[in-house]
Amino acid sequence: MGAERTDELLRAPRNQEFPVIERHPSHYNPLETFKIASGDGKNYQQQYGDIYFLRLAKLKPVVEEIARDAWTDFEIAGEKVRQVERVLDVRQGELCWVAGTVYMDMPLKPNILNDITKDHWIAAPPRRKKYTSPDGQDQTMLEDESGRLRLIGTPLQLSIVVTGCIIAVMGTENANGHFEVLDMKVADLPRQPQRWERDEGSAALKIGSSKGGFKPEKKRPQGGKVAFVSGLGISGDEGDTLSLDLLMEYLLGEAGGEQDKTEAGKISRLFIAGNSISEGTLLPARDDDRRLSKKYGYDSSAYNPTPTTHFDNFLSTLLPSIPITLIPGESDPANASMPQQPIHPALFPHSRAYAAVPASNEPGWFHSTTNPWEGDVDGWRFMGNGGQPIDDVFRYVKGDERLEMMESLLRWRCGAPTAPDTLWCYPFQDRDPFVIEESPHVYFVGNQPRYEAAVIEGPAGQLVKLIALPKFKETGEMVLLDTDTLEVELVRFGVYNAG
Repeated sequence: MGAERTDELLRAPRNQEFPVIERHPSHYNPLETFKIASGDGKNYQQQYGDIYFLRLAKLKPVVEEIARDAWTDFEIAGEKVRQVERVLDVRQGELCWVAGTVYMDMPLKPNILNDITKDHWIAAPPRRKKYTSPDGQDQTMLEDESGRLRLIGTPLQLSIVVTGCIIAVMGTENANGHFEVLDMKVADLPRQPQRWERDEGSAALKIGSSKGGFKPEKKRPQGGKVAFVSGLGISGDEGDTLSLDLLMEYLLGEAGGEQDKTEAGKISRLFIAGNSISEGTLLPARDDDRRLSKKYGYDSSAYNPTPTTHFDNFLSTLLPSIPITLIPGESDPANASMPQQPIHPALFPHSRAYAAVPASNEPGWFHSTTNPWEGDVDGWRFMGNGGQPIDDVFRYVKGDERLEMMESLLRWRCGAPTAPDTLWCYPFQDRDPFVIEESPHVYFVGNQPRYEAAVIEGPAGQLVKLIALPKFKETGEMVLLDTDTLEVELVRFGVYNAG
């Protein structure tokens, strides 16, 4: 029996050839819309109010044109509506319309002036889940460079409005000095670029002067799939490893059968949309450490490098096989104000070898980018963020319809309307990068309570795919987007529990 057992184990290698699965290539062309200049060009000495004036100057003509087309011949009881240039030019009892910036006066909303007048040395209270007042003390204002006007009426209750969005309202002022709104208009979706428009335009600039000119490429290769994940929440605990290992094995084509491996090969790029590292946790201090003096007020012995190390190992394992775009989030080691700048590559000693060299114009295989972010993937315009703008809008409204909030941001043409009022942001002076110049084809938001997807349509036939990404640490869910059809599918990772 021993000889027979030996014959079974010692066999010559088979000549069977296994198919080699190649990953689908990724056509990636990011934009630097939210990149802030470093060095002397970056400072916080200027005022924040300029952002609202820049936003109003950019979007007010657009909103006025839409309102003018809709209300030019509108009349009530023989009185024809007329346009008012400034909010303070509104007269009582006169049917008119005016455009301006919304300001929400909410008693529960954080107020920096109130914080200064109080005991500022006391720790700040935790952020409220909602700013809405239960007793109806919230007021909606419309303001411009001349002043403010209080708005009331049914259209405000049927639509989402928050501080910072630009709208036009039609109605009349009552005896109490309040403007009763009869109708409301927003900027709506801007122009949407055609697929491959930017890539073909760049190619035309490069070779347009050559003999024969530029001919657009009519036949494009078949697209693959793009994977989205957010809220990895890596803390370094042993509980993180199982779900992350399942995700990693699936993306590398090491999990499942042959069909699963073939599907994994179609994934051309991975987007990680914020909160990859959990909230910072300090190491417990020992008695000997408490007696040591801190250098520059920083206690290095309390720093816990384990989450960053685990995240770096996770990325470096995937990067030889799949390109990754990393968007920072609220809990990640990046600046807290919007737009968040890329996470420094020094935090990823293993993964940074796949990043682009400094001062390079081409993105690397590992692209640590800004939050928000926009760019072209397989010819489609993508735009997304780590979730902070939607989470802040959520605090202004009573409901929890995240897709409706995402749609409102696009129709307002503003990616972060509540910045800088209740959402920290950089004090821009010459431009407002949050104004949406071109409508995306895909708009994704990370770290949302649940997965949701929908398609909205603009006035000129623009179609935008909305994707709310769940937190992977809580749900174990990853979203796949087909770049040919823009159809989405949900992949869930978990451990089978027979009980």
